[in-house]
Amino acid sequence: MKKLILVSALSLCSINAFADIAVIINPSNINTVDTDTIKKIYLGKSKSFSNGDKVNPVDQDGTSVADEFNDKVVGKSSSQLNAYWSKLIFTGKGTPPEKLASDQAVIDFVAANNDAIGYIDSAKVSDKVKVIATF
Repeated sequence: MKKLILVSALSLCSINAFADIAVIINPSNINTVDTDTIKKIYLGKSKSFSNGDKVNPVDQDGTSVADEFNDKVVGKSSSQLNAYWSKLIFTGKGTPPEKLASDQAVIDFVAANNDAIGYIDSAKVSDKVKVIATF
C-alpha cells in the first residue's frame, strides 16, 4: 500500500512539472493566430499571418519545451515531426523552422524580427515579446 501511495504521489508531481507553453510574436505584430493556424505554421502548411505578411517560425532544438509544444500543439512526437520534415525536405516540398537552443534565444529572435513566431516556457515571458496563445 505504501508503494502505491508513493507511486501515485510521484505521478502527480510529474504531471505538475510540465510548464505551460507560450506562443509568442513581436510586440509590433498586430496579428492574431488561432491554434489551428499555429499548427499549420509549424507543419509548413501556412507561410503567412492572417493579414498576408510572411511568417518566420522558430523552433527549439531538443528541449522539454519543444517536446511539450509538439505534443500539445502540433500533435506529433519529436521523432514523428523529424520524420515528417525529413520527407518534405527530401521531396523539396518544405523547409523546417529554424531551430534555436533555448527559450532566451527564441525571445531574442522574436523580439528582433517583426515576422517571427516562436514558443517558450510561459514562466520565461518578458515584455520583449507578446503572448498570443498558451497551452
